[in-house]
Amino acid sequence: MKSLKIVLALLVVASIVSCNNKRTPQVQYMPDMYVSVPYDANGVTSAGGKQVNRLPVAGTVNRNGDVAYDIPDTNEGYEKAKAELKSPLEKNEENLTKGKELYTIYCSACHGTKGDGNGVLSQREKFNGIPNYKDRELTEGSIYHVIMYGKNLMGSHASQLRYKERWQVVQYVEKLRSELK
Repeated sequence: MKSLKIVLALLVVASIVSCNNKRTPQVQYMPDMYVSVPYDANGVTSAGGKQVNRLPVAGTVNRNGDVAYDIPDTNEGYEKAKAELKSPLEKNEENLTKGKELYTIYCSACHGTKGDGNGVLSQREKFNGIPNYKDRELTEGSIYHVIMYGKNLMGSHASQLRYKERWQVVQYVEKLRSELK
């Protein structure tokens, strides 16, 4: 008899819980997980009641309308980058090594380990017409511009590579291109 009462009580509780609206949470065990507490980091007030203006974290990019790369994604922009854009990095072994590492991750699948356009995806005929670096008139600026915006079937790699990393890849591509001649 006692077990029958327990079973009936459980059935009543289960039916009440299961009949509620499923789209809204019934019980919030940790309300901070459901409703975040917003705050403005630059408008924070100190213990003394004065406003605290904090500097951004080192290495962050200001996105208040400022554009880190102001050459447009047009044919004229490509030509401008090709003619005027130069690498700010020193040409050294450290940058080439990092450039090779990044090239292997992001570029070699299509462009090949030698830059001959014979990467794995080209060999498997997933993409056709991947250019050989020696067949192109490339400069530091044109390579950087293509990494930023992409060209033809190649998409932009700006979100995968940071500013310095892009220039390291540019250095390595130039090295590959010189070895193909």
